[in-house]
Amino acid sequence: MADRTKQLRWYNVALIAFVAVWGLGNVVNNYAQQGLSVITSWILIMILYFVPYALIVGQLGSTFKDANGGVSSWIKQTSTKQLAYYAAWTYWVVHVPYLAQKPQGILIALSWLFKGNGNFVNTVSSMTVSLICLALFLIFLWVAARGLTTLNRIGSVAGTAMFIMSILFIILAVSAPIMTKGAHIATPDMGKLSTYMPKWNFNYFTTISMLVFAVGGAEKISPYVNNTKNASKEFPLGMLCLAGMVALCAILGSFGMGMLFNSNNIPQDLMANGAYEAFAKLGGFYHVGPVFVILYAIANTMAQVSALAFSIDAPLKIMLGDADKEYIPRSLTKLNKRGTPINGYYLTGILVSILIVVPALGIGSMNELYKWLLNLNSIVMPLRYLWVFLAFFLLSKHMDKFHSDYMFLKNKTAGMIVGGWCFFFTAFACIMGMVPKVDFQANPGSWWFQFALNIITPVVLMALGLILPFIARRNLAKNN
Repeated sequence: MADRTKQLRWYNVALIAFVAVWGLGNVVNNYAQQGLSVITSWILIMILYFVPYALIVGQLGSTFKDANGGVSSWIKQTSTKQLAYYAAWTYWVVHVPYLAQKPQGILIALSWLFKGNGNFVNTVSSMTVSLICLALFLIFLWVAARGLTTLNRIGSVAGTAMFIMSILFIILAVSAPIMTKGAHIATPDMGKLSTYMPKWNFNYFTTISMLVFAVGGAEKISPYVNNTKNASKEFPLGMLCLAGMVALCAILGSFGMGMLFNSNNIPQDLMANGAYEAFAKLGGFYHVGPVFVILYAIANTMAQVSALAFSIDAPLKIMLGDADKEYIPRSLTKLNKRGTPINGYYLTGILVSILIVVPALGIGSMNELYKWLLNLNSIVMPLRYLWVFLAFFLLSKHMDKFHSDYMFLKNKTAGMIVGGWCFFFTAFACIMGMVPKVDFQANPGSWWFQFALNIITPVVLMALGLILPFIARRNLAKNN
């Protein structure tokens, strides 16, 4: 009798992973930094990074199919409990800048929904926005602490809606010059190969962290490898299909952005307003007015609200769920009557509040604040991927000790090389991403302020993880 738990085919895995990994923001943010040359970057990042990344996750998920802690469990199985704790801490703490940005996304979406334009990011001071964002975050923190799951339930609806809007954008943008009379191509020389070639200079390498950030998160796919029919054949096929789908959407989406916005003169507020402005232009071309903007604003608002609520709760519970009393103080795992780790919520609230308010003291423009925080996420969030590649490196090194239904690389040396490559490429992207994206000559004060924050923030967030084991061991010594 067939195993009913192994019913997923390669196309099921590819579609599930695609919805989890991809979004229109990935296209807009990277086009804003590289223009049409990002198409070449997308091709390279898919081949050299994303495909091995996804297949690495497949082997780890298959090898440790009974592990519930994700990356931290993989590290625990391949190394030590101490490293597993640091992996769990990293997975949680990198969400602090992510949580700090979500209220900004909500405000921008609501501005477009009710005002119909993107003037909000260009006219409101960063401190005003930060205080509003702080109030929004504290409200959602309070709601999440009460154990209410209503906000999480809209996540699947919002995710599906954003996926549909992303595909709709590609179809409408690419076909606009053919289907409508009013559309004209904004970027000149789109037929020349040189238009798509990056300038391999220092500035280019400071932008690759955003590409890594865009394609990251493949570890979400790991549970599905064990539910795949004939995992050794169908899972890699599904991942290659996923890479093809992501590459196609990235390339066509970037091509569509090039049709709507001049690659040689990219608007300064494109990261914040780009998706809305693109749908506004498409609405004009197809004579439907603000319909596309309204639909996208509603979908994005729901997605941002859901992501905010989910990211307050889930990463914290993952870290504390597999907590070791030698590394995490018992007080941090204390639950209130609703089953919420309330002290963990207080710690989240303090760190996120600091990151919302402090940068506004040195970054005067709301648009610059939005871009800085998005770039900070591209520096900090990929730090959790480092543990995935370390786990695969160690798994390959001790391959004879483990069994897996699916093997990405059966050769020990090849596995260590690929794991090492992905690890160092991710680290390189994070380090290069620390260089600010503002013009040093035009605003040296802001450049140095952002540069300092880009270094201090990840260092402090990671260093805080060194304090908890000290507190935990001191408490254990007192109790004994």
